[in-house]
Amino acid sequence: MTCASCANRIERKLNKLDGVQATVNYATEKANVTYSDSVATGDLIAAVEAAGYRAKAIEEHPDSADDNDDDGHDQELNRLRHRTLVSAALSVPVIAMAMIPPLQFDNWQWLSLTLAAPVVVWGGWQFHRAAAINLRHGAATMDTLVSVGTIAALGWSLYALFFGAAGDPQTAHGGMEMSSSDGSANIYLEAAAGVTTFILAGRFFEMRSKRRAGAALRTLLGLGAKDVTVLRGDTESLVPIGDLAVGDLFVVRPGERIATDGVVESGSSAVDASMLTGESVPVEVNEGDAVVGATVNAGGRITVRATKIGNDTQLAQMARLVEQAQNGKAQVQRLADRISGVFVPVVIALALGTLAVWLLLGYDAADAFTAAVAVLIIACPCALGLATPTALMVGTGRGATMGILIKGPEVLESTRQVDTVVLDKTGTVTTGQMTLTEVAVADGEETDHVVRVAGAVENASEHPIARAIADGARERTGPLPAVRDFVNSAGLGVQGVVDEVEVLLGRPQLLTERGNEIPGELVAALERAGSEGQTASRSPGADAPAACSWSPTW
Repeated sequence: MTCASCANRIERKLNKLDGVQATVNYATEKANVTYSDSVATGDLIAAVEAAGYRAKAIEEHPDSADDNDDDGHDQELNRLRHRTLVSAALSVPVIAMAMIPPLQFDNWQWLSLTLAAPVVVWGGWQFHRAAAINLRHGAATMDTLVSVGTIAALGWSLYALFFGAAGDPQTAHGGMEMSSSDGSANIYLEAAAGVTTFILAGRFFEMRSKRRAGAALRTLLGLGAKDVTVLRGDTESLVPIGDLAVGDLFVVRPGERIATDGVVESGSSAVDASMLTGESVPVEVNEGDAVVGATVNAGGRITVRATKIGNDTQLAQMARLVEQAQNGKAQVQRLADRISGVFVPVVIALALGTLAVWLLLGYDAADAFTAAVAVLIIACPCALGLATPTALMVGTGRGATMGILIKGPEVLESTRQVDTVVLDKTGTVTTGQMTLTEVAVADGEETDHVVRVAGAVENASEHPIARAIADGARERTGPLPAVRDFVNSAGLGVQGVVDEVEVLLGRPQLLTERGNEIPGELVAALERAGSEGQTASRSPGADAPAACSWSPTW
């Protein structure tokens, strides 16, 4: 498809089949078709081909993107960029000579013809080819306007150069002065070359916008793991994600993405599910807890039993929702499609009407033809059919990239009426990055010393809260010392030895089990931090009942 009129024609062809209801989206170049059992996929493809286009059925594989299609689109985009740049380089001098009389020298018009002809013929070849295919099927699209308008301008210029007064070496062009009243001294090479170049540039930016908008869906699909470590007995083996089956056990190490939806069989960890829930704080998971594919294991090693794979996973459903939103049509787009469907015939009728009226009013054929060509050229660029679907596609795609799933284009369209946004407690607007905001120590303890040794122990942990404490300690005290005898108690805390001082950090449960009593002033600091929505970590030393309240916030 090359314009919104193409999408409109294909949609009409499909909807003419019995039991078929179809919508064709020009921006995504896809058709969403609902059909009865009496209609086969081959019938749908045949209907599209009867309209002069090619089509293929798309199988849903949300866990992998079509790399071949991506490569083909990239090659097409590069070819269009090359064609646009060459056409622009040839068109600029043609337009400059036509519009600036001092630049016109003897026989300048022949140089213009030499530069403009390749632009119209080679640069605009895709328009001429599409127009010829549409003509063979008895249809007209935006390409028809471009092709007819530019060829008419070039054809008239050739007539004026070879058979009119425009070929005279002294002919001037520009301003309000014309050397012949019948138009035979006027050439329109700058219009033919300029319109071709501008529309080529428009097609290039259009294709690039569509690729960037579609990248949001590809990015979402790319969140899933490509390989998974399957556990069979005591043997671990790395296999492609496609070989994973429901019921298989697989291992997820710290920092890895969870391959698919499942249930934790052994181990405990903190899982970063921000891509799914928007919550920046990792979720603690233990045996029996459900986990979702594409989320990140930010804690310890866990073993998961797969419960859903492929199209059944939550990531697949999210991708399907985004694609359906991009394929849908809002009310404003349906209006644009209806206008695009009649736009080309109306413009051609206006051009023919202009020709007839000028002849009836007594103007000669050259002037009447010039006016008719002007109507075609002015009507060539039509952004209406492009801007609406592309804007909707970019909106839904951008939302998916930022973690906002939009159910459909009509939802996006209705947001113009929104004047108040209400967020629940899980929708806190944050930077998503935890930081150390406050440190409280027991009487007689040095804050910098406590921060330094505690930060050194947390620096050995991969937990997100530990990373926030370590980063905060590094900012306050500089480089952190090494830690030895490090132990990570999953879900409780960590301990280690720093500068010959044993340091223990974690939940109150861990401290109580180790016989540590938290001073009253630190209990108050802990309660205050909790009431303010902060997260606290306690750290008593081995030689003194010291503790600090770590308050990573986000």
